Amino acid sequence: MPLIGNRRGYKFMSFRTNNALLLRAAIFVTLTLSVSVYAQNVDEGVLDEIVVTATRIESTVRDAGRSISVVGKDRIQLATQQLGLDEALAGIPGLYMQNRYNFAQDLRISLRGFGARSSFGIRGIKVIVDGIPETLPDGQAGVDSIDLGSAQSIEVLRGPASSLYGNASGGVISVLSELGSEHPYIQGRVAGGDFNYRQMQLKSAGNFGANDYLFNVSHNQLGGYRDHAHAKGSVINTKLSVPINESSKLFISLNVTDQPEAQDPGGINAAQAATDPSSARDRNIQFDSGEALEQQRLGLVYKRTVAAGNLTLRNYYAWREFSNKLPFVGGGSVDLDRFFFGAGVQYDFGALPAGMSLAVGMDYDRQDDNRQRFDNNDGILGPMVFDQNEKVDSLGLFAQGQYAFSTEWSVLAGLRYDEVSYNVTDGYFANGDDSGKLDFDQLSPSVGLNYKTNYGAFFASYSSSFETPTTTELANPDASGGFNSGLDPQRADNLEIGFKYSKNKLFYELTWFTIDIEDELIPFELEEFPGRRFFSNAGNSDRDGIEASLSWQHENGLKVDASYTWSDFKFDQFLDDNGNDYSGKQLPGLPEHFGYLGFSYRSEGGTSGTFEVIYSGDLFANNANTADVSSYSVANVRLARDFSFDRWMIRPYAGINNLLDERYNSNIRINAWGGRYYEPAPERHLYVGVVVNFRK
Repeated sequence: MPLIGNRRGYKFMSFRTNNALLLRAAIFVTLTLSVSVYAQNVDEGVLDEIVVTATRIESTVRDAGRSISVVGKDRIQLATQQLGLDEALAGIPGLYMQNRYNFAQDLRISLRGFGARSSFGIRGIKVIVDGIPETLPDGQAGVDSIDLGSAQSIEVLRGPASSLYGNASGGVISVLSELGSEHPYIQGRVAGGDFNYRQMQLKSAGNFGANDYLFNVSHNQLGGYRDHAHAKGSVINTKLSVPINESSKLFISLNVTDQPEAQDPGGINAAQAATDPSSARDRNIQFDSGEALEQQRLGLVYKRTVAAGNLTLRNYYAWREFSNKLPFVGGGSVDLDRFFFGAGVQYDFGALPAGMSLAVGMDYDRQDDNRQRFDNNDGILGPMVFDQNEKVDSLGLFAQGQYAFSTEWSVLAGLRYDEVSYNVTDGYFANGDDSGKLDFDQLSPSVGLNYKTNYGAFFASYSSSFETPTTTELANPDASGGFNSGLDPQRADNLEIGFKYSKNKLFYELTWFTIDIEDELIPFELEEFPGRRFFSNAGNSDRDGIEASLSWQHENGLKVDASYTWSDFKFDQFLDDNGNDYSGKQLPGLPEHFGYLGFSYRSEGGTSGTFEVIYSGDLFANNANTADVSSYSVANVRLARDFSFDRWMIRPYAGINNLLDERYNSNIRINAWGGRYYEPAPERHLYVGVVVNFRK
């Protein structure tokens, strides 16, 4: 699929039943017998040993005073397809994910309900890779360039994090890549499976002198379960660590993504989903709906230890070319050229009284988009109908502190001030000049209290957060240019109380939270632009929830992970522009209950296996709560075996997704026009692969 429209030359590199009832019962019994449940998936870690960095001040899980989960390398890479973050992050409480099998819409990720409204891209969640943000200044993030084949760990900070990162009302996902190896190696991976799934990967890591390096290149393609759902893409991910002197080090990362094709089958109605779940929406085929993209990102992180503390500097540059065909004529072909960059500084004070830590810093990020729209004449590019330049500037100043006033008690506090400005310059004057500016600013405080016991910690915290509309969400409902000046950022106040426990390879966590939201951003569609989303503010909404997780590991290699999330998310006050009153209704797209149960085993001889069940309860597809989506339970299994010969390791592996052939929807299109809410998930499907590793 060729990319369309003019190019500005920014880029520096291009790279072209019944069984279900039994499963639900098993989950319910397990969760009932457990006081709480777990999704922390770190190899043999305890609270004092698991170090996290997404909190800005490096600390252990026990000292963090927040709800935070971590997954390790095996959970991400061992016998997995590596098609999306949901495969690695399944089981983390409070984290709900959909849309794994439609790569034109990206993964839809929600943390405590934040991000659920997104039809594409990640909203309300700060995504960071190796210290470099994937989230744009306007708050939208993409995960299509994240290379899971080289990921070492993933940290998930659950709950509002605006005092840390600004536009992060739902939390933070921080991905850390592998780097170097005591024994340099070269590794190849080949896999294939149903629905024309193909994967090829080549990875090398090691060192030369004092420098550590990682290089990984991968290619994935998927024919798709549904019609008009083909996707293919390639990623190059490199990371280099260069010591400058004894006290400083420079980390260089380069990521190149090429996704030439990702077809969009669209949403279908209930009747179509029941009788022909593999079908695509007719209009999506007619208009050849889908997207293509190229992106290159260069990141630089400099760390220096000085007598009085630690200094961190970051700088990054990214270029993105994106084209998207939507299922309507007028303005249905989008061409976007994007350049975004940023810089940041953080200083951690070292010369402080005992038990005290303090970090201050600044983040500046800029987004520069050239956005054009053309008529979509049955998949063929028509005349231009829209042309504008969109600039977004984001400046944040922050301070984070922690003070342990005894061996058991500590207090945490943070404060951040953000300014976000939007500037649109209209280049299409047939309908007048729609140029304009919008400015938002926000002060985000947080405070928490942490009490440590011999084996765990009690914590309580309060935080405020905000979430600005993205440039796409600011589109005027009349399809004219400029920005919708009547759209406000949503703001939230969060209170949570929790307990973490760890002893003898048993870990569990239980957290209660309540969130009050003002001006919640809600999507809707118009009959004249089906498939295109516009946004409005919904007044107030309330969110109450419980997150529970448990993990237990036996010395023989057997491990049990489980999690459960209860959510009561409602509109408190919501009267839409048509006079419909949705006050008291449940937020669409989110189940009241969802959970995870997983059994994994890894022997000293190299045999490993995983059996997991993912449960999602009933939910609603629209604001009126008139469209029900049934609950489902999906079982997956993965097996692998290591064979070692001198310097060689060969690992054949296999997996079956949707083992019991459950009928369910992998994504729900909230408030879609004409009842086209449903994107059915694939039936049972198999994949196999082999990893060959040579240690130098």
